[in-house]
Amino acid sequence: MGSIYLIRHGQASFGADDYDVLSSIGVRQAEILGSHLAELGLSFDRCLSGDLRRQQHTANSALAQFGAVGLPVPPVEIDSAFNEFDADAVIRALLPDLLPEEPEALHILRNATQNRGEFQRIFALIIERWLAGTYDPPGLESWLDFVERVQTGLQRILEQADNTQKIAVFTSGGTITALLHLITQMPARQAFELNWQIVNTSLNHLKFRGCEVALASFNSHAHLQLLKAPDLITFR
Repeated sequence: MGSIYLIRHGQASFGADDYDVLSSIGVRQAEILGSHLAELGLSFDRCLSGDLRRQQHTANSALAQFGAVGLPVPPVEIDSAFNEFDADAVIRALLPDLLPEEPEALHILRNATQNRGEFQRIFALIIERWLAGTYDPPGLESWLDFVERVQTGLQRILEQADNTQKIAVFTSGGTITALLHLITQMPARQAFELNWQIVNTSLNHLKFRGCEVALASFNSHAHLQLLKAPDLITFR
């Protein structure tokens, strides 16, 4: 059987003006991941990334560790199907209808780094509304549209692959969640309960034969746990 490794990007710049930049911890996480995989002798036949900077930076930082020990490094192919959903657009579109119930929500979202627990609670409420699909204004990528986009990307990989290949996909937590939903048929809300647990640079392993895909492992981050440095284990 072939393998697809869904790799979440390293820690991005939560609370900064530009979230789509790896933090110094995010770069370190990616380098640790690459070194760990290189030590295992795991090489890839193909590597893909969404076109977000945090995804591509994670891919390049991890794969640089392969080259450092003489392992083959395939080029990083860009496929925007594996981009994260636009969380900022979802928040802007769905927040107004939530404000009568959560009048402090706007203040919490604007000061997210000082209110991380409350930010997560408000963001989860917004995501629930997005999953329901009843609040979506015209022009917003719906949950169903997002899932269809991600599914199209997976289908492209499967159509081009043979059953012996190892393929890395550097992507994001929401994209991994959509694929879990598709592959396991778990309800979207349950899939997002798992989303909140996905660690930066964790590996999620899919096995495939032809068009048949199964989940082999979820959210593996042994490469970080082995260093016994809690600050390296991040979720956003």
